[in-house]
Amino acid sequence: MAMNMSEKILARHAGLQSVEAGQLVVCPLDLVMANDVTGPPSIKEFEKTGKPVFDPEKIALIPDHFQPAKDIKSADLAKAMRDFARKHKIKHYYEAGRVGIEHVILPEFGIVGPGMLIIGADSHTCTYGALNAFSTGVGTTDLAVGLATGKAWFKVPEAINVHLTGKKPQNISGKDVILTLIGKIGVDGALYKSLEFTGEGVKELTMTDRLTISNMAIEAGGKAGVFPFDEVTKAYIEGRFTKPYEPANADEGAKYSATVEINLSELKPVVALPHLPENVKAIEDVGDIKIDQVVIGSCTNGRLEDLETAAAILKGRKVNDSVRCIIIPGSQAIYKEAIHRDWVDIFIDAGCVVSTPTCGPCLGGYMGILSAGERCVSTTNRNFRGRMGHVDSEVYLTGPYAAACSAIAGKIADKV
Repeated sequence: MAMNMSEKILARHAGLQSVEAGQLVVCPLDLVMANDVTGPPSIKEFEKTGKPVFDPEKIALIPDHFQPAKDIKSADLAKAMRDFARKHKIKHYYEAGRVGIEHVILPEFGIVGPGMLIIGADSHTCTYGALNAFSTGVGTTDLAVGLATGKAWFKVPEAINVHLTGKKPQNISGKDVILTLIGKIGVDGALYKSLEFTGEGVKELTMTDRLTISNMAIEAGGKAGVFPFDEVTKAYIEGRFTKPYEPANADEGAKYSATVEINLSELKPVVALPHLPENVKAIEDVGDIKIDQVVIGSCTNGRLEDLETAAAILKGRKVNDSVRCIIIPGSQAIYKEAIHRDWVDIFIDAGCVVSTPTCGPCLGGYMGILSAGERCVSTTNRNFRGRMGHVDSEVYLTGPYAAACSAIAGKIADKV
């Protein structure tokens, strides 16, 4: 039976020769992950089982949302995770000074890789599909059961074939690709379906592009966002991911519920207007929208390539006097490399704030909260009402190229 990528990974883990959409399976897990928002309540549920953790080497606890601790409550959340990690000798526990944004450091550290089955108590766990894994977010109870048993149940999702063709223009990034897709199918267009990316256009996408695209599969309602294993994947994991692995590329004739065609050559820089990621327009069509803040970072666009794009735009230029620009590297290694490449000097000389790695303003945590009536251009993944602060503020989603241009222009822009 021909299977797509998602079906192959689930079938292998379930110990079955094949599976099909709608089938219920119970699978052993390769990794269980939680952060400082979701970890503590999951730990409380786990402790009700009276069991030890299933495998301290297959659990990752990453306090990144409100860290370094912004107040007493966030310090308590981190302490709950720290105490649990020490008690159970969790191998992959990283905090301030060693931490980064969870969905940045797990690929960077070589903890996730091809063919893996991963659950995380965070909706953007689908990020790891960029590495040819089936990776998805779960709730508190499922995470607690995963910690105790190392297993989870899944309904095999239908899959949408996102067929990519053409050549990617220089000013286009993965963020433009995924926002264009969400604009086409809507925020519920892939509800409980996996998005699988195929076609000649896939080779045009860097790993940074792919991580960004898979990260935002959830913004289309997707259960997962999976890329094939190819030379780009192989080059990225070489020297990082040291475990044996079995890639899961789709069979010829694999079944998809729908196909969406995207010609990369035709893409333009886009922006998602408030208050949904599906409200997508070409930046050249949005008119004169003044802004108050720009955020470049997050699990979606806080990688080295993203900072490189921003630095190239900001070099020798100044952030508009009416704009606050906040740069947030996704990990300590990215931060350090940005220093070595003099990008941090470029950012500071341009008038930006450079933060330690953190989720921070993306979820309205800290390091850039908006007041009533303020507008922010952000490379984060959500622009729901009140997401970054006051319910009467507005968030406009773009890639790092347009975000840096906007910081200089003082309005939404894709040129300097």
